Amino acid sequence: MTRPTMQRVRRAAVAVAALIAIAAALWHLQAATRGLVVEAVSVDGTPATVFRAAGAPPGPVVVIAHGFAGSQQLMLPFATTLAHSGYVAVTFDFPGHGRNPAPLTGSITSEDGATRSLVDATKRVIDRLRGRGDGRLALLGHSMASDIVVRVAQNIPDQDVPKQDVPKQDLPEVAATVAVSMFSPAVTRDSPRNLLIVAGGWEGTLRAEGLRAVGLSSAPDAPREGVTYGDLAAGTARRLAVSPGVEHVGVLYARAGLEEAAAWLDATFLRSGPIPRPLDGRGPWIVLLLAGVVALAWPASRLLPVVSPVPLGAGLSWRRLWPALAIPAIVTPLVLRVVPTHVMPVLVADYLAVHFAAYGLLTAACLWWIGRRGAPVGTKAPISVPALAAGAAAVTLYGFVGLVLPIDAYATAFVPAPHRVVLILAMLAGTLSFFLADEWLTRGRGAARGAYAASKLAFLASLALAVGLDFGRLFFLVIIVPVIVLFFLVYGAISGWSYRRTGHPMVAGLANAIAFAWAIGVTFPLLAR
Repeated sequence: MTRPTMQRVRRAAVAVAALIAIAAALWHLQAATRGLVVEAVSVDGTPATVFRAAGAPPGPVVVIAHGFAGSQQLMLPFATTLAHSGYVAVTFDFPGHGRNPAPLTGSITSEDGATRSLVDATKRVIDRLRGRGDGRLALLGHSMASDIVVRVAQNIPDQDVPKQDVPKQDLPEVAATVAVSMFSPAVTRDSPRNLLIVAGGWEGTLRAEGLRAVGLSSAPDAPREGVTYGDLAAGTARRLAVSPGVEHVGVLYARAGLEEAAAWLDATFLRSGPIPRPLDGRGPWIVLLLAGVVALAWPASRLLPVVSPVPLGAGLSWRRLWPALAIPAIVTPLVLRVVPTHVMPVLVADYLAVHFAAYGLLTAACLWWIGRRGAPVGTKAPISVPALAAGAAAVTLYGFVGLVLPIDAYATAFVPAPHRVVLILAMLAGTLSFFLADEWLTRGRGAARGAYAASKLAFLASLALAVGLDFGRLFFLVIIVPVIVLFFLVYGAISGWSYRRTGHPMVAGLANAIAFAWAIGVTFPLLAR
């Protein structure tokens, strides 16, 4: 068998395996809502979704709130697990997040600012939708929202509320609170009622915070993980549960945390959940789906048009490359430390867009300087502009269908609401500067092996330096670095395959710029100015 034939066989085998993986993942992800009634509603413009088991009598309502830069889709594992367990689960988008058109108001550092705005938004959802259940209520929040649901539970007084199928009695307005990845200075020894704290095994700081909160009830005994203190019937119960082997986002998909939350609510409301409990195990299936999409991109890249007969790019050896890696990485955060970057009403994303833009301009300047000092940078060859445009459009469309739509459906809000389109276009000005310059810098005949990966590491180091120089304003960048790394890996692989087929770095440069501008524009909170 000749080498070209073997390559075609390998590509066909990968394509078949990828399609099987994608089909299996989609089937399992769709299974999470089978047997549920899922209703999208609006609460004074706030997008919300109600989940309940089909044909089941109304159960307690559990209002579920997402964390910073999250959306209601991110909380789907808890929503579907609790709905299958007989609860009426309600998710929603906070102001400034997801598809909520209202910006987040107030200072993010003040309890009377953004915190108050988020508390009020949660209360509005509760007031409007708690009637979908039997009158009983619990709250669940992740990360930023853990503090919000604690404060909401503390500020809704006990009262006699209307109930369906529940004997008339005085019930607490919020019977239990589940705080995932909790940090909340508002927790006291007995408030909120029946507090379950769930932390990821890799969340060392938040595990310590959970032990501190539980320790308020365990004293004088030292608090321990996995031990319930206090009395559920009296509303004083406290427990810290740890989901092993997961971090700040993975904790939302961990089966241990889902089981703990459902069991805690069952104990609070004296209910018996289904055995075995139908837990939403979507995490591995999301990974399989995205892995299948990325793998399919390799054989699919052979369908791209050839733009240049020879591979174009700067073609720099390590000796000529390293200044273009080091100078932008160091200079960009130093310059932006003193230059105003509040150019858009989007928390942190405004800085990130300017960082991309400045970094790209400095990279382009370095390419020009290197070209003036030595041999010309890059190879000259005729190119097909229509093929370039078609290739970039095809790679962009593949990313939209294969990555954007599945992420939006099963992970977090990724299809922008109309009010975010302008933000994406503004972000694109910054990401175009970076990716066009970076793709040219790291491609071409004679390019240093590993140059593409090195340039991404240099960019991440530059962001780390920026955070170190202005931690108070940019500490949220630390949270999204894993997402940036993931995007670099995914789009780096697609970029390499596209380049080897088309011969032109701008095909992937344009597609990557659009992808990153899109991700930044739809993810970060929109602030009121």
